[in-house]
Amino acid sequence: MKIMKKTLTLFGLACLAGLFINAFQDAPTDENYETKIINDYNVYALQVPNRMDFAGEGVPLENPDILERMDKELLVNTYWQSNGLLMFKRIKKYFPIIEPILKKHGIPDDFKYLAVIESGLTNARSPAGASGFWQIMKATGRENGLEVNSNVDERYHLEKATEVACKYLRKSKERLGSWTLAAAAYNAGNAGISRRLKKQGVTTYYDLLLGEETGRYVFRIVALKEILSNPKKYGFNFRNKDLYESIPTYKVAVDTAVSDFSQFAKKFNINYKILKLHNPWLRENVLNNKSRKEYFIDIPREGHYKVID
Repeated sequence: MKIMKKTLTLFGLACLAGLFINAFQDAPTDENYETKIINDYNVYALQVPNRMDFAGEGVPLENPDILERMDKELLVNTYWQSNGLLMFKRIKKYFPIIEPILKKHGIPDDFKYLAVIESGLTNARSPAGASGFWQIMKATGRENGLEVNSNVDERYHLEKATEVACKYLRKSKERLGSWTLAAAAYNAGNAGISRRLKKQGVTTYYDLLLGEETGRYVFRIVALKEILSNPKKYGFNFRNKDLYESIPTYKVAVDTAVSDFSQFAKKFNINYKILKLHNPWLRENVLNNKSRKEYFIDIPREGHYKVID
């Protein structure tokens, strides 16, 4: 019985691993979608594309070491299907917010995938204290004009945090000379990358010997770019209605203290939880605002939530 259970478990894991490979050639209907989910159990080796790039800068795939490292990231991220599907669902909701800010600052569109690997497009917090979609440290946020304290933490404000990330990336590009190195510096710091380039006597990211995290960093970005740009090619099957939608909001200006956001929310026919979902940068149930600063709070338009009193 123990052997049988072990065999069934291994079989189940194998089935799960191949669940979304061998994609549909056409957009699935509800009927054949269900049939495919039940019967599509195949796992394949992947072919690394002949040419890949980040921000228009080519990946030297003719180098066997680079080819193997890219193959690894494509495999790992393709066969982590649950995470992959979540990324497809979230990019529909959040990329339309990030993309125009990158464009405004002259940052290549490929950097939106940096946010994907940094946080999975969630307001994550790292053990080191980096926070938000762009995993910004307190000092970096404050140096770039973000309010960061126990009451308000604008690292969790997606638009403002993206602005800060753009400023950092622009400075990195100017200092290091390439967008690929700027991406690596987002993980290891400008000084860290500069020091390693000088010490090792090389000029590109792909020639550097780096630690595990930074050594994988750009490869992960490029792999996610390839997969998320080509869902069918990598076996991800979904319908447009499966993706997450952004909730339309409008902004309410506040230039005074707020003593109770639970009561504040009720004025707009929502509750505190919904208010916080749309304004994660508000870290407490009150807004101190002793300086009478003007804040803009996002309120979802009526009809998108059912609130029970």
